[in-house]
Amino acid sequence: MKTFLTKKTILIASIAVLIAITAIVSVNVFNSSGPVTGLANAVTRPVRSLVTQVARVFESIYSSAYRYDALMAKHEETLKAYNELRQNNQESIDLAAENDRLRALLGFRERHTGYEHEPAEIKDKTGSNWSSSFVIDIGSSNSSIVRGNGVVTEQGILIGQISEVGATTSTVVSVLDTTFAAGARIGDGGGIATAKGDFALMRAGLLMLDVFDDELIILHGDSVMTSGDGGVFPAGLLVGEVVEVLRHPTGVGRYATVKPMLDLDTVSHVFIITDFELTD
Repeated sequence: MKTFLTKKTILIASIAVLIAITAIVSVNVFNSSGPVTGLANAVTRPVRSLVTQVARVFESIYSSAYRYDALMAKHEETLKAYNELRQNNQESIDLAAENDRLRALLGFRERHTGYEHEPAEIKDKTGSNWSSSFVIDIGSSNSSIVRGNGVVTEQGILIGQISEVGATTSTVVSVLDTTFAAGARIGDGGGIATAKGDFALMRAGLLMLDVFDDELIILHGDSVMTSGDGGVFPAGLLVGEVVEVLRHPTGVGRYATVKPMLDLDTVSHVFIITDFELTD
């Protein structure tokens, strides 16, 4: 039985092939569809339909793959252009920052011809609840700075003093630190006073101004500058401005709270005054 079916299957397949060949010859040689071709078309129509559908599926897959490759190539091209633009933009930002630093250096030299100074960059702000300090990028091996030098901005605002000099970096205590002190004068009236850091005021971002002249008129907003007394700092460096005038808890004398002219968080470049001309 199995042999019979096999033979039967072979016979049917042979007939189908013969019909297909006959149909092809009929169409291509005699240019006629004829009854044989019609029969062949009827027999092969499901197969041709399936082949057509499969071809369309493969065509769709190929088209999608081609579009995907094209989109990926476009994405890579766009990403490359974006990275180049970002790099160029960063280079422009760095160049602008360097130009600003050089202009500040030139301006500082023009305004303070009596100073010897070293430019530096703030590398790390190391302040804590107990101190207010920061680290600069120069030290004994690459500069002439020493402990006690004043640290200012390009506008001549005193923001601190060198407290420790390392080989390539140095530590600066800010005007808020409890170890900082400088002879000061108030506004245009002069007077004898000392600007110094105070632990309680440091947390509020203020420093103390001890006033020794009880008759001196001090008003809110008055500027506080270095007096030059003691020869540690040159005279005329701006420290801050008066916020409030108070009596000492002991009842003897007055003091003022002073707000620094600059927030340290906004400062990135500074100048260290290594020498200056003393004035009367």
